[in-house]
Amino acid sequence: MCGVFACHRHPDVQKFKPTALRMAKAARHRGPDWSGNFVANKTILAHERLSIVGVDTGAQPLVNEDGSLALAVNGEIYNHRVLRKHLKTPYKFKTHSDCEVIVPLYMEHGLDAPKHLDGMFSWVLYDKIADRTIAARDPIGITSFYQGWSSKTPGAVYFASELKCLHPVCDQIKSFPPGHIYDSKTDKMTRYFEPAWWDPRNVPSAPVDYKLIRNLLERSVRKRLMAEVPYGVLLSGGLDSSLVASIAQRETLRLRAASLKVNGYSQDHEQQNGELVGMDDNDELSTVTWLPQLHSFSIGLPNAPDTKAALEVAKFLGTKHHDFSFTIEDGLEALSDVIFHLETYDVTTIRASTPMFLLSRKIKAMGVKMVMSGEGADEIFGGYLYFHAAPDKEAFHAETIRRVKNLHLADCLRANKSTAAWGVEARVPFLDKQFLEHAMSVDPAEKIITKDRIEKYILRKAFDTTDEPESQPYLPDKILWRQKEQFSDGVGYGWIDALKDNAELHVTDEMLKNPKAEWEDDIPDSKEAYWYRTMFDELFPPQCASTVMRWTPTWSNQTDPSGRAIAIHNAKYGETK
Repeated sequence: MCGVFACHRHPDVQKFKPTALRMAKAARHRGPDWSGNFVANKTILAHERLSIVGVDTGAQPLVNEDGSLALAVNGEIYNHRVLRKHLKTPYKFKTHSDCEVIVPLYMEHGLDAPKHLDGMFSWVLYDKIADRTIAARDPIGITSFYQGWSSKTPGAVYFASELKCLHPVCDQIKSFPPGHIYDSKTDKMTRYFEPAWWDPRNVPSAPVDYKLIRNLLERSVRKRLMAEVPYGVLLSGGLDSSLVASIAQRETLRLRAASLKVNGYSQDHEQQNGELVGMDDNDELSTVTWLPQLHSFSIGLPNAPDTKAALEVAKFLGTKHHDFSFTIEDGLEALSDVIFHLETYDVTTIRASTPMFLLSRKIKAMGVKMVMSGEGADEIFGGYLYFHAAPDKEAFHAETIRRVKNLHLADCLRANKSTAAWGVEARVPFLDKQFLEHAMSVDPAEKIITKDRIEKYILRKAFDTTDEPESQPYLPDKILWRQKEQFSDGVGYGWIDALKDNAELHVTDEMLKNPKAEWEDDIPDSKEAYWYRTMFDELFPPQCASTVMRWTPTWSNQTDPSGRAIAIHNAKYGETK
């Protein structure tokens, strides 16, 4: 994960350069390994780098041979080896970076370049000859990205990985829309990603193919093992992260076995002499990093539901597990930092981000730079408990699409910024383009929750090897078929209760009845929401609030987003927790 800052058509770019570098530095936590910048005409690109691929050669901005194109990227391009191989015009690559392929792709395909990329990314490319700036974001918005304007510099446009890089200079800011590309030549934003499932009116009717779901998720995890640095998996003990961990462990063991030659030497030594890491045409992974054991990480309050389940999964899989606990006091003391890094006042995001933020600090301290996580599965398969109340399959399907489209304002934002706060990169296999394409094309009747079908039934069934005696089980049955816990619940129910109790101390009934005028119609509906909004306002000016979306359940009278607040959860577990 890296930090990007760019400004196009600034009236005095040389005078602005010190400010631009200071703005880029505001995201140095995202890229503590190196800094770089490129200035030409009235444009500046600045970059803060976290090196995971092309570690020794991939400093940015990346510039082509004649210096006419410069690129600053935050992200990972998993198909870069294949793209390099199939370029129509030979290109002289300067680095082993997976991101450098974007430059020749732009030369060959122009604004269609992002359509060819398989990965997570937000990037700004400057074409010096055309005095043209192109900016793009991945289809789902896994990496954070913003666009801004300033009334003091009309005609200039700004881009950055985080709000804190823009608000000191921009008085208008918006979240850069996922799946879009911006062209300064026309000053237009164009959607390049519009798959068949994008329109909720097109309700799919394809039968479920369990083997294909399994194969596509395995392939997605394999891609995301592309790294030259130590990696691990986040393990909550829930279904999604446990499946990712299970597949990653299988792949790690397979890679380790394949890398050992008959004479006992590892292929690593050969690969470090210039071979590119990543996927090839045959869907095989080349990587220079393998660890003796896959590291897994979990966090929770003492005796939290998720922590116990995570430990059980880790023992079953044989990962090197790191089980961290946090106290309620730890969490409360981190709240202001969490809001500063997450750049939101959404209740469910803050609740879930705090333990993830604390865990990421521990992970970084252990020397791990990249982790895989389970975000996206609940949106794709309708895994949130409120989906029990969907009135029909059409409504169910439309809600999954709405949730996937808003991931960049919710779970992707949480995963990206909670980890990036400490210079760790989170990768999310469920949001792979090919996996999404298939999973969203399944008849939603297969996803609907019934008395015989638990939430995410088809995902669970895809990895149930009961009828395959020759196959090793992916997970213990009690984990594979465990009911959903929202992450902020699963880390320990006392966490949410403590947040509510502390909000009572900070927000009076009178304050709740009299929200600030500048909040207009975005009124907090609880003391907890009010408390977070006031903390946000202390850290960010008003123009930042328009980028925030509040996460609330559909088909529910509850405004509290906690899974425990949904009636079906209480019916399943009672009030004993």
